[in-house]
Amino acid sequence: MKVLLTGAFGNIGGHTLAALLEAGHHVRCFDIITKANRRAARRVVRHYGDRVTMVWGDLRSREDVVRAVAGQEAIVHLAFIIPKQSCVAGDIDADPEWARRINVEGTRHLIEEARRLSPTPRLVFASSVAVYGPTAHLAPPRRASDPVNPVDAYGRHKVACEQLVRSSGLPWSILRLGAALPLRITNLTAMFDLPLDTRIEFVDPRDVGLAFARAASEPSVLGKTLLIGGGERCQLVYHELVSVVLGAAGVGMLPAEAFSQAPFYTDWLDSAESQHLLRYQEHDIAAYARAMRHKLGPAWLLARLFRPLVQHSLLARSPYWREARAKVRRVPALAARPQPQPRSIE
Repeated sequence: MKVLLTGAFGNIGGHTLAALLEAGHHVRCFDIITKANRRAARRVVRHYGDRVTMVWGDLRSREDVVRAVAGQEAIVHLAFIIPKQSCVAGDIDADPEWARRINVEGTRHLIEEARRLSPTPRLVFASSVAVYGPTAHLAPPRRASDPVNPVDAYGRHKVACEQLVRSSGLPWSILRLGAALPLRITNLTAMFDLPLDTRIEFVDPRDVGLAFARAASEPSVLGKTLLIGGGERCQLVYHELVSVVLGAAGVGMLPAEAFSQAPFYTDWLDSAESQHLLRYQEHDIAAYARAMRHKLGPAWLLARLFRPLVQHSLLARSPYWREARAKVRRVPALAARPQPQPRSIE
């Protein structure tokens, strides 16, 4: 098949691209121009030749979208601005309207231009468990039929895009992802935003890429909203996940005071249907940790050797740790003040 992949060089995009090409598809990559994306594109072209082509552009540009969708039989739509994203000049939390023009209006452009094609391509959209909002008060697992209740711009954008996809008139599938951590974690600040007792379902990004690649051509997933998670063996409490990730990085676990206490939108998922249809769950958390350590190479040993310094650097990025330390400093200061003596009333 001829498959358009948006966001082809992001975390999930790279694994989806590899899985699509391994399955024998011809892939047109659509992404923004950066030095890192150009390097990734050159590597892919060297390996797969003319089975992969590039269209550099912006979802906000009709002209760019027209060039991207022309002649395609399927679209896997991953491109999205996410919270605290460091690879672009902007942030969904800081500028939600800017992000909405890319996320929601960009998706609208993609759908409208795809509908002009004959035959119309099928569309696979990447959504998120963020659509449910915090669910710690509910019994797990989350199911695709559960009501949505987004609490931030990211979740609201995903819900809006899901509605566009369902009403598009295109053959569609929606995949809502669990916690798909990259094999090379670069945004360590966001790690602190989840309470350590939060339920979280990990899913290996390689497995997510496989799920999207198979959804691009699998007829049984058309018209379905599916939850993509790692399965029961990847249903963890956040403390367990952080311990594994920081251990694989050579850093070791950090103090509980460094992590938020505010509820967050992750949970365990009912992924039985998606696994039955797409057969993608190949890696557990231990396999992820091995792959992550391999990616780090000598940096893992350096992190072990200089662990106190690395931990200090990480803790400095946590606003919750800074607040906890400030409270500790304030208490002795108050205790050291001279206490007023009781006065006699004689």
